Amino acid sequence: MFKFEELHVYQRAIELSVQIFEITKKWPQRYQYNLADQFLRACLSISLNIAEGSSRSKKDFCHFLSIARGSAYESIPLITIAYRLRLISKQEKEIVYNEINSIAKMLSKLRTSL
Repeated sequence: MFKFEELHVYQRAIELSVQIFEITKKWPQRYQYNLADQFLRACLSISLNIAEGSSRSKKDFCHFLSIARGSAYESIPLITIAYRLRLISKQEKEIVYNEINSIAKMLSKLRTSL
């Protein structure tokens, strides 16, 4: 097991990506190659940057955590757009929004702790 796999924020980022895959696969085809793809890439980027950054120096890891947090922030307008297009329910939006917010806060705290 790699050290980053033990990080709670990494585990939650993985779960978020799985959740987004499940949500977006139900979307109409016309949204699959723009909104869904961008949303998936943004969410995937969170865990990928945690993993890649963990293999670097502390300074570089902090930088990768900032990039991961930026990807979390990037997901917020995407979830808002999906809601406004009625691709997701208000409840789904709130659940995903709150999870992204929690992950972003965890990334900030991890970065500060380094």
